Amino acid sequence: MTLRSPALTVDGILIEAGSILLIQRKHSPFQGSWALPGGFVEYGEKTEDALIREMSEETGLKIKIRALLGVYSDPSRDPRGHTVTVVYLVEPVGGVVNAGDDAMSAKFFKADELPELAFDHAIIVKDAFQRI
Repeated sequence: MTLRSPALTVDGILIEAGSILLIQRKHSPFQGSWALPGGFVEYGEKTEDALIREMSEETGLKIKIRALLGVYSDPSRDPRGHTVTVVYLVEPVGGVVNAGDDAMSAKFFKADELPELAFDHAIIVKDAFQRI
């Protein structure tokens, strides 16, 4: 029997003063597009720890997790294959916004001035703004 499972990812929602932090992707898929900071969970890693790591690597920020926003599992959400993402609402506890790792840029966008987003991140961002 071959076990086939979706890949597990995490994404972070950081909203301050009505603006959300996004990163511009350095690599495909969606190279050059804007997305939520996040990435793949490593084997043996908790999703919370993966998000803390990814946010630091991609944005330069140290964060703490406030709450779970939701789990997004549409099999077509990522062109590389079936991925499931666990999305958390976060707040900064240190650092300065500075793109790194897989990000070409990192900056805040007002809710009414969002660029086109990669993956299913437009749905996730809409859910986040409705919850806040």
